[in-house]
Amino acid sequence: MDLEFTQSEALSLGVELELQIVSRLDGDLTQGATELLALIERRPHRGDFKPEMTESMIEVSTGVHRDSNELGAELLSVRDTLVAEADRLNLLICGGGAHPFQHWAERKIFDKPRFHQLNDLYGYLAKQFTVFGQHIHVGCPNGDEAMFLLHGLSRYIPHFIALSAASPYYQGVDTAFDSSRLNAISAFPLSGRAPLVKRWSEFNEYFHNMQSFGVVESMKDFYWDIRPKPEFGTVEIRICDTPLTVQRATALAAYAQTVCRYLLVERPFLIEESLYAVYTYNRFQAARFGFDGNLIDPGSKTITSLRDDFNATLENLAPHAAELGTSTLLQTLQQAASEGNDARWMRDTFARQRSFGDLVWQQAQLWRNSR
Repeated sequence: MDLEFTQSEALSLGVELELQIVSRLDGDLTQGATELLALIERRPHRGDFKPEMTESMIEVSTGVHRDSNELGAELLSVRDTLVAEADRLNLLICGGGAHPFQHWAERKIFDKPRFHQLNDLYGYLAKQFTVFGQHIHVGCPNGDEAMFLLHGLSRYIPHFIALSAASPYYQGVDTAFDSSRLNAISAFPLSGRAPLVKRWSEFNEYFHNMQSFGVVESMKDFYWDIRPKPEFGTVEIRICDTPLTVQRATALAAYAQTVCRYLLVERPFLIEESLYAVYTYNRFQAARFGFDGNLIDPGSKTITSLRDDFNATLENLAPHAAELGTSTLLQTLQQAASEGNDARWMRDTFARQRSFGDLVWQQAQLWRNSR
């Protein structure tokens, strides 16, 4: 049967965040998802709370919002619920795309059939998948618009990487990447970019073809940077590290919404394969160097700094931000591009104390107190 694309309100927003469950004793990841979820189920709360691949992770998600500030308010409520229940278990919660010093071999797969199936399929990669991302859903009225946005957004993927980057350390080592998380994601066979299909009918043909090969069973098997989510009626941006604060997570959603409005209203470039000619190069530059990296514009074939390209994009987005009420949130992202992203904050914090445990504790305080 064909995948039916559920109609949703254009430019509506929803967010999913994968968060770290941390021990107060030493700052390491610890098992706690089962107990946390059991406590949360017993009290009224906003948002949705779900398990992730290992017991050291928990996923939270919002409802659907038209306004990014309303989405931010729900994220704050979700955060407060999660932190309160974690306190009862003497646990800490923090953001960040990867834990600075945990060892993947010590992780325990969450007891859920799909996670055990993935563990059997992917071997050690499943536990190495203990990395943490933000997923942003933008509503689309139909599948054709979703495919247009999916490919149009690919031009701005380096921005999302640099803005959200929060995983410079991995297993106790400075990786020299602002986002080391993406290297773990890239190990999976169905990661990276989606194929260039422009219409929903063409995507159905592609999906059925992949099914016939036995490569996929459902949309969940695609780990693309951006993918359609037909049951929600959205296009889903999956490239971001989980930020260290609720504010940054909200601002990233606002940026996604504003870019999508710009793409839909102005149609600034053609959707063609040349969009992806430098996709992998730009993606690497953003993950490795953040805003200090370069970006090649696939249309003009010119090289510029990622920071300059982002600032130029903000100028193009200004009237759309004014219409959506996202201008103030986008200003906080411009400040991050100028003064440093979360990866920079993590490196500066570690340089002062030379203690990964203290770094994680301060990450948890940021998450707890962000407004």
